[in-house]
Amino acid sequence: MTRDEEAALEKAIAEITEIATGFGLDFYPMRYEICPADIIYTFGAYGMPTRFSHWTFGKSFQKMRTQYEYGLSKIYELVINSNPCYAFLLDGNSFVQNKLIVAHVLAHCDFFKNNARFSKTNRDMVESMSATAERIRRYELEFGADKVERFLDAVLAIQEHIDPDLVRPYSPDRYGRFDEAEAHPDEPLTGYEDLWALEPDPSASGAASPEDTPKRFPPRPEKDLLWFIQQYAVELTPWQRDILTMLRDEMLYFWPQMETKIMNEGWASYWHIRIMRELDLTPAETIEFSKLNSSVVVPSTHSLNPYYLGYKIFENIEKRWDNPTKEEREKLGRVSGKGREKLFEVREFDSDTSFLRNYLTRELVEDLDLYVFEKKGSDWKITDKTWHRVRDQLVYSRVNGGFPYLTVENGDYGKRGELYLKHGYEGMELDLKYVEKTLPYVQQLWGKSVYLETIVEDKPVLFSYDGKKHQRQFL
Repeated sequence: MTRDEEAALEKAIAEITEIATGFGLDFYPMRYEICPADIIYTFGAYGMPTRFSHWTFGKSFQKMRTQYEYGLSKIYELVINSNPCYAFLLDGNSFVQNKLIVAHVLAHCDFFKNNARFSKTNRDMVESMSATAERIRRYELEFGADKVERFLDAVLAIQEHIDPDLVRPYSPDRYGRFDEAEAHPDEPLTGYEDLWALEPDPSASGAASPEDTPKRFPPRPEKDLLWFIQQYAVELTPWQRDILTMLRDEMLYFWPQMETKIMNEGWASYWHIRIMRELDLTPAETIEFSKLNSSVVVPSTHSLNPYYLGYKIFENIEKRWDNPTKEEREKLGRVSGKGREKLFEVREFDSDTSFLRNYLTRELVEDLDLYVFEKKGSDWKITDKTWHRVRDQLVYSRVNGGFPYLTVENGDYGKRGELYLKHGYEGMELDLKYVEKTLPYVQQLWGKSVYLETIVEDKPVLFSYDGKKHQRQFL
């Protein structure tokens, strides 16, 4: 990029930033970098500019790089949820492409800063991940790269099973102080609640003694599998617990992006279109923008395009709140001209599940020609086009970021210290091949036999792995 091109891009960025601010977008200070394809795809594979090394990242890089070289896909930009917010633009982008991308990433940064799901994220994660990578490198030197890699394999296999609690963060004595706080919410914690818990309850006359009543561990189902293993797996060494802690923190950083994928991309697409309309484009630039935008905001023939779906829902929200029907005005008290205000409200409080549940209407489902399809025998067939079932299926697919909902039911199963997990079945069965490949990793981390209860063909089934062989039985 020549100096003249750099100066023109800087001027365009200033203009786009001014327009975005005028629309009411609120973002962190922006930092832009122009990067060659190898750097962009490395960041895309690793998820961040600074992260530990693992073979899965190399595998992702090779796949994305190959698709880029054969013209099958292209990463135009990457944006980092941080303060300041970093955006990496692909070297070779045209001037118009960079204008659109700058408008797009400004909206992403606005979403990062203002959506409730991102309120607890670490805005200095770039530096934190750099420190994590350095600590893991030291462990590789001390304990051997193969040993550390095998442990990373196990952690990454279950890294999505965390609990990003927005209301109540975790502490080391989660089942002690928090339970006391819930029982006596108005009393300050003293640190000695566990001593009082040893005393029998005088009001429970005739009740079984504490010795006769088996204590459940954990006292309630625990969703955060990574945290539970980190805290209670007996055979983990200090360096392994440290790695678990660091990788869990990284997943907590990425989790809001998984929960808001449709909203986030839809929001950025909505605003890059509005901002580009305000620029003084030449006829040639207008045609180029139209072509590029149509390649981004377009229905996919083989999967759900989050850019397209999110954009159409936001556009529909603005239309409905700008021009409410007579029934909506009378029953819901809606006032005309509130579309833009409603958009910012949705951006602040919703995630994909509530976004789809509340704002994917019958008209949108029919207009976008959405449907449910399943594999029947060797063929994929459309099984339902009823709008509310299509909506519900989309909502279910976004629950828990799209990953199976597992909870720890018993950390001392059979009084042998074994781990009993339960799948929150909601009509979608687990991939059985994936189950049998993943259980050994859980067993490796826990150190003892692991059990997983789920539903297969409408029947409860218990899978188990003891370190040597798999078993399954109907309950």
